[in-house]
Amino acid sequence: MRAAQGFTAVQAVALAELDGVNEPNAYGKSPLIDRDPARPALTPRGSSYWDHVDFIVDQANARGLYIALLPTWGSSVSDKGSTLFTVANAQVYGEFIGKRYKDKGIIWILGGDRTPTGVEPVWRAMAKGIAIGVSGKEDYAAVLMSFHPRGGQTSSTQFHGDAWLDFNMQQNGHGIPGKAAPWAKMAKDYALTPVKPAIDGEPLYEDHPLGFNAKLNGYSFDAHVRQYAWWDVFSGGAGHTYGNHSVWQMYAAGRKPINGPLLYWDQAILRPGAAQMQHLRFLMESRPYLSRVPDQSLVGDALADADYIAATRGDGYAMIYSGQGRKFTVNLPKLPAKLKGWWYNPRTGSSHAAGDYDNAAPREFVCPSEGFGSDWTLVLDDASRNFAAPGQRAGR
Repeated sequence: MRAAQGFTAVQAVALAELDGVNEPNAYGKSPLIDRDPARPALTPRGSSYWDHVDFIVDQANARGLYIALLPTWGSSVSDKGSTLFTVANAQVYGEFIGKRYKDKGIIWILGGDRTPTGVEPVWRAMAKGIAIGVSGKEDYAAVLMSFHPRGGQTSSTQFHGDAWLDFNMQQNGHGIPGKAAPWAKMAKDYALTPVKPAIDGEPLYEDHPLGFNAKLNGYSFDAHVRQYAWWDVFSGGAGHTYGNHSVWQMYAAGRKPINGPLLYWDQAILRPGAAQMQHLRFLMESRPYLSRVPDQSLVGDALADADYIAATRGDGYAMIYSGQGRKFTVNLPKLPAKLKGWWYNPRTGSSHAAGDYDNAAPREFVCPSEGFGSDWTLVLDDASRNFAAPGQRAGR
């Protein structure tokens, strides 16, 4: 289903968050012998815990999906009473899991919702072990790796200068989008030196209690998760993570609910926000992507909170996202002389012409609709480039 919805990767955890070390999987298999990361439970061959992990990885790869694999949830490194890892066994475990999946479509994600302060050497040892397992030596060019931090934090705080950290990951968490101001956090990581890509690894999930308080704030839905996605990407994000509150915990009949899931996971996987993420991806891929940079100087007044206006530009185009369809002014003199405009709908992926313009002076643009859930993106193309309609790619 996620492949059909246009996703490229699925985050998964080898030693899972919900007591995945002590509680066997659905087949009664545990990952470790005597809770020792240096002793993965590998026998009998063909029916071990790790054989099931192999199956999941292979099934994802067969559908064109990477697995963004967390070797362990952060609690097994950081939490008192749950700590399993030391510098020594973290490297051994890293070598094991790196070697096992060295030929698979894997993006390595260390961490897992914990602050690494005080245990940085353990994570560095695990990263080293993975690189050795994959390539036979400490070659970080052979792996793609990041770190999943605690809510409100970013991997750049502890690890930005580390050779193993290829891209930064933030967790902007489950607060109300406008108040969380994810654009500011993404812009901060984007501006760091040395330059590294950044991604929001855990933003607000769809159907999640807003601010963890459903009674006070209600639940999130597709409009909330779109705002996080578009603000993040337009502010410098190299991509985006989508999550659903029921799916992450695989909530189903007979399972203990965590923080009020609304649906069983097999229903929640069809929620509209998931299907809408592909519209952002396809828009980005329909214009020269690698030239793209955030550029708030394009906007006269970016507004604030849920009304925030985010701007990005690249070779021959500019895009401006209005989180609630508020009108905005574009500094057209910063753009090519002749411009072709489009309105792009983040809800449907459809677009329609928005007129032709010259760049003589700033101009106000009024979105086709306004209000919460009526977010819009203005695409302004260099008219001489003759780009296809936004979101349209070859073969689609």
